[in-house]
Amino acid sequence: MAQDKHLNLSAGLASVSVALVLVGLKLWALGETGALSVAASLADSALDLMMSLGGLIAIVYAARPADEDHAFGHSSAEDLAALGQSLFILVSSGVIGWAAVARLVADDPVAIANQGRGMGVMLASIALTGALVLWQRRVARRTGSKVVRADSLHYVGDLIPALGAILSLWASAAFGLEQIDSVVALGAAAMLAFGALRIFKGAWDALMDRTADPELVAGIEKIAASWPGVEGYHDLKTRTAGSITFVNLHVELDGSQTLDAAHATGAALRRAILRAYPNTDVIIHKDPVGVKPHPDDPSRK
Repeated sequence: MAQDKHLNLSAGLASVSVALVLVGLKLWALGETGALSVAASLADSALDLMMSLGGLIAIVYAARPADEDHAFGHSSAEDLAALGQSLFILVSSGVIGWAAVARLVADDPVAIANQGRGMGVMLASIALTGALVLWQRRVARRTGSKVVRADSLHYVGDLIPALGAILSLWASAAFGLEQIDSVVALGAAAMLAFGALRIFKGAWDALMDRTADPELVAGIEKIAASWPGVEGYHDLKTRTAGSITFVNLHVELDGSQTLDAAHATGAALRRAILRAYPNTDVIIHKDPVGVKPHPDDPSRK
């Protein structure tokens, strides 16, 4: 867990650092070229910087240990941040799409200068962004962080506008064409919107305590069903908060055994689940086989 928190923090710090460098580079390139495609890419990077700062704050807050007021920790901050990021991405995709259509129907193309310098800056930004995305995706696969995954998504979305800016600058220099990047920008906007909706759904499901991934649930059921000493199980409940999945499970054991033996069986099962799914928090309740629910017990539905 501690290693995952450090990985998430490293991804957040890398994201903010790269965003700062890209904003500076693209500001200079905009002054040199006057290209609207570079301006659009600069706006994306400025948005990235704000979102990366917000994501970093959420990662730091989510890494705080559980306390008296937050017995299950602070990991839901990741879901809140991811929800906000997805909404920002949706808005930015709409702005990009709108601007692209406006450029396509405009009568007077914008004059572009110093295309070579602009292309150099955009190539450098692509290299930096690509390196960052590779690191973020590695971290997200390892930790399951929704914030890092959402941050990676909008940086991937930046690659297409950057490529479109290079294509636009090249077409302007070689053929005097000024509006090619609008077509690429429309594709980028569609990709951003699709990805943002996916991130939104994942964060929303987590905040609404939707059950965990069916594959994870099936895997836990398989472990419990085959564990020595466990004669049955019921009331398997799961929910996610940030990168952590909370698991509650009732297992049925031989009621004639000692408390020590029952505890050893439950503890061993818990360790097995944690080994198979490291980003989980598992609570196991032990019931005697065949025990009948008391009439005053709440329903298990």
